[in-house]
Amino acid sequence: MKLKDIKISMVSYKLDLQKSYFPAVKSGEIWDHSVGEELRLASFDSSLKIALVEVNESGKISRKWNFQELYNDAIIVAKHLLIKHKKGDRIAVWSSNKPEWVLLEYGVALAGLVLVTVNPSYQADELKYVLSQSESSELFLCRSFRGNPMWRIANEVCNSIGVEIEMTDIEDITKIVLKGDIKGELPEVQSDDPFQIQYTSGTTGFPKGAMLHHKGLLNNAKFYQERMKAKNGDKFLNSMPLFHCAGSGMATLGCLTHRSEHYLMSIFDPIVVGKVIEKEKITQWGGVPTMFVQTLKAQNDKFRDFSSLKSVSSGGSNVPPALAKEIKSKFNIDVQIVYGQTEASPIITLAWPNDQADQLKDTVGQPLPNIEVSINSTDNGKILPIGEVGEICCRGYNIMLGYFNNNSETEKTISSSGWLRTGDLGYMDRNGYIRVTGRTQEMIIRGGENIYPKEIENCILENNAISEVAVIGVPDKIFGEVIACFLKFNGSYKLGEDELKKFIRIKLSAQKTPKYWINIEEWPLTASGKIQKFVLREKFLNGEYEREKI
Repeated sequence: MKLKDIKISMVSYKLDLQKSYFPAVKSGEIWDHSVGEELRLASFDSSLKIALVEVNESGKISRKWNFQELYNDAIIVAKHLLIKHKKGDRIAVWSSNKPEWVLLEYGVALAGLVLVTVNPSYQADELKYVLSQSESSELFLCRSFRGNPMWRIANEVCNSIGVEIEMTDIEDITKIVLKGDIKGELPEVQSDDPFQIQYTSGTTGFPKGAMLHHKGLLNNAKFYQERMKAKNGDKFLNSMPLFHCAGSGMATLGCLTHRSEHYLMSIFDPIVVGKVIEKEKITQWGGVPTMFVQTLKAQNDKFRDFSSLKSVSSGGSNVPPALAKEIKSKFNIDVQIVYGQTEASPIITLAWPNDQADQLKDTVGQPLPNIEVSINSTDNGKILPIGEVGEICCRGYNIMLGYFNNNSETEKTISSSGWLRTGDLGYMDRNGYIRVTGRTQEMIIRGGENIYPKEIENCILENNAISEVAVIGVPDKIFGEVIACFLKFNGSYKLGEDELKKFIRIKLSAQKTPKYWINIEEWPLTASGKIQKFVLREKFLNGEYEREKI
């Protein structure tokens, strides 16, 4: 059987590859329309079916929309946006999970605008960079989130940028909707038009805005749900943050493509997760390993009824075998491991529901339909033999348009023939299953969040008491990885751990604050004088460095 002849498959592909190249499996149609058009179609074929359900912090159901209501409200939002903006303009959203966030996402899609998603834990410098680099013309935000005074920070940032950026309370979207429809035409939106800009960093430490298009995000969510065996009317619990493409793409758009009920949590709470799954008979749930660890732990005293769950998926960082085993034991289903990155909209590979135990334990599954994957030599870029470790590369409908206003980084990341270099290391077996072994770059993944050492190092070096610094990721049972910071002080004066944390928290968000601080007297260096971070990591794991407070 030829790969191109495979129809929509519900079982893994049985192959016998001769080299580390997985051809695109032509399974399932690649839709050639926009997100807004798909919402319009849903409003016709599933008008009265529940589309969006608000789950508040206590786990109670607050508001609901069917597909017709969701489409009608999104049209109103789109027309109001077009009063002030033109097609292609960037609109930033800096908020925790709210139904208004989803209405804004769909309104932006219908209006042909571009949504710039911002992490609600960002501090002033981070927000300023994203708003300036993306050239956003309006910022929708909530007042605060987990103690972060977002409105005050945004007001200061917007006044300091030098160009006018309108600030709008995201809850005002409800007021806009209540005013009703207004006159105005919506523009024609193509499937390859940019839809979102999501920021991801690199070795330079400066965030890069990945421009994701309608076709990539919509079809990737569709193929994700197909492999998860989603059905019309499923109930998907979205505990992932909407600013991430897992929350606003995989979950939100996946529920759209399969006409599922999208249960949106305002904030992740492991106790509330158990309560909602049991009470609402949730059938699908996706998250990062940290969420599963905390949810399982929270159910110890009284384990709730999770029998309604048909599928769970996890990605963002490695899923330890012990965690996968516990999920199987408690949920009576296997967790399907997801692998991808923002630049790929985001999923590249996904495990199958029928995968064997060793495949679930050691691999991240096979590529999604219509995506090519190869393992290339880091020396010459050539495709490697089966089983050899190299850089994971992919090509397909899902690859980003490029980095916004950053051609040089785009050219480094996407080849002239359309191949995306992921920066991840791994190898492929004869059946096309991928095993991820590490990263060519130094990115840290803490609880599913990408963290880049250079950004933290640059921040710490702004303190005059510190002369040199190196930041690495080290294993952690809860978050997968946490941050360890090695530093040298100027002279005899040394800052304490509390002082260091206070200093970094002025500049960066909490998840970028190191857990371990190590004062080092002598660096392990290469012949050219560069710090050997792998040596620091090995010695740290071997207990050769004291982890006590400085």
